[in-house]
Amino acid sequence: MARLIRNSLMKALILIFFASVATATGDAPFIVAHKKASLTRLKSGSERVSVSIDIYNQGFSTAYDVSLLDDSWPQDMFDIVSGNTSRSWERLDAGGLLSHSFELEAKKQGMFYGAPAVITFRIPTKAALQEAYSTPILPLDVLAERPPEKKFDWAKRLLAKYGSQISVISIVVLFIYLILTPSKSSAAKASKKKR
Repeated sequence: MARLIRNSLMKALILIFFASVATATGDAPFIVAHKKASLTRLKSGSERVSVSIDIYNQGFSTAYDVSLLDDSWPQDMFDIVSGNTSRSWERLDAGGLLSHSFELEAKKQGMFYGAPAVITFRIPTKAALQEAYSTPILPLDVLAERPPEKKFDWAKRLLAKYGSQISVISIVVLFIYLILTPSKSSAAKASKKKR
């Protein structure tokens, strides 16, 4: 009896799962956007912020009139060097990807917390514009005082990244060396036999 109840309960849960998947994956676009920002220190003492936004359509239909707006960069802190903070596309097909990037130059020192970019798009079956948001960026420490890079920092980074592989290769090479080189005692015995 308990087995019968358990089996029917499992069947009901599986049926509910498939029904929810079918309704969730309807014939509509599903927009996912990822926003990245990186700092680059220039020799002149200024700093550039490179921003890139990737927009994915994970849904099963095309999104039309796709627009991107990233107005989270205040003009008193940043100047636009290249590109624009907004962009429009005619369509984004199902499974497609759109990318946009721009570069800013920092004017003020301090921590900056950027907001997500806003993506608007149109679905043919709905009259209202749909909205999606990108991921937010990690806080940026703009024009921060950084200690100068030391001479052997590259070696430390290399050892930190590949240290385990280097140690395994050295052990294997040492093992092969010990096997291939004859020991001193066997060499001494061979020379005594020749006399």
